[in-house]
Amino acid sequence: MIRDEALGWAVRAGDPAFTDWETFTLWLEADPAHARAYDDIAASVADAAELVAASAPANDDASSAEPPRRRRPWLASAIAASLAVVAGFWAFQGQQRDLYTVETTLGETRRVTLDADTRIELAGGTAVEFDRKDKRYARLEHGQALFTVRHDAAHPFEVAVGEERLVDIGTVFDVRRDAQGLSVAVSEGAVQFDPDGADVRVSPGEVLRRPAGTSEYTLARLPVEQVGEWREGRLTFEGATLDDVAAQLKRATGIEYVAASGGSGAVSGSILVAPLRKDPGSIGPLLGLSVRSENGRWVIGSH
Repeated sequence: MIRDEALGWAVRAGDPAFTDWETFTLWLEADPAHARAYDDIAASVADAAELVAASAPANDDASSAEPPRRRRPWLASAIAASLAVVAGFWAFQGQQRDLYTVETTLGETRRVTLDADTRIELAGGTAVEFDRKDKRYARLEHGQALFTVRHDAAHPFEVAVGEERLVDIGTVFDVRRDAQGLSVAVSEGAVQFDPDGADVRVSPGEVLRRPAGTSEYTLARLPVEQVGEWREGRLTFEGATLDDVAAQLKRATGIEYVAASGGSGAVSGSILVAPLRKDPGSIGPLLGLSVRSENGRWVIGSH
């Protein structure tokens, strides 16, 4: 995780013998999240260093004062102790969660009810972690899930998605994370995306998309009725890539759809999933695609 990498860099950079500043700088510049994580580490270390330094033995004898260079071992020890405090605190925090995972197979859906007003519906091929001790937390490992959340301003519902964090503001929202990237669509209330970083509000009828391998995101409009429509067995595509179409079809049906090698083009249209289970090839005329059966897979491409 980025936080662990940042802690590692803090430990190494705190060593007086450290010289690999070029690699460290490249790591910081590779992703804005790296710099934010390192800044958080540095702030925590500074706070902890004050506590450690306060416990250092006082020496009021002016005649025994040492030159500044002789005090560096104490400073290095204080930094090391501070880093140990910070690392130990995070480890302690991580141990407090009592996590369990709910998974679905491709083509399967499942509902998890956390309380009377909070439920999560999982699409096919999805894994979500929950906390037995905290019903206001979930982590989407991969796949897609629709969250219907009871809002509590004092204890907002939090969804972790990779290194990102989503916080509800009285909400029904759909989150998807797969090889194509991350998307967050809202039909009721609002979601605060990455509140400690980008801090983007996603409102009803909006979808935030961030392609895989990039930190850039877009915010676009979409009909609210399309949010979570996969629960009713419908999929709608608007300028989608072939890879995205294949991934969503596979998740919804359990059928091995793949995009043709080198295929391109934008796909738009709305389909019902049920007929595809009887005739996987019918996706061709429905979305204007070429489709062929090959070694147990259905290969889709543009005409």
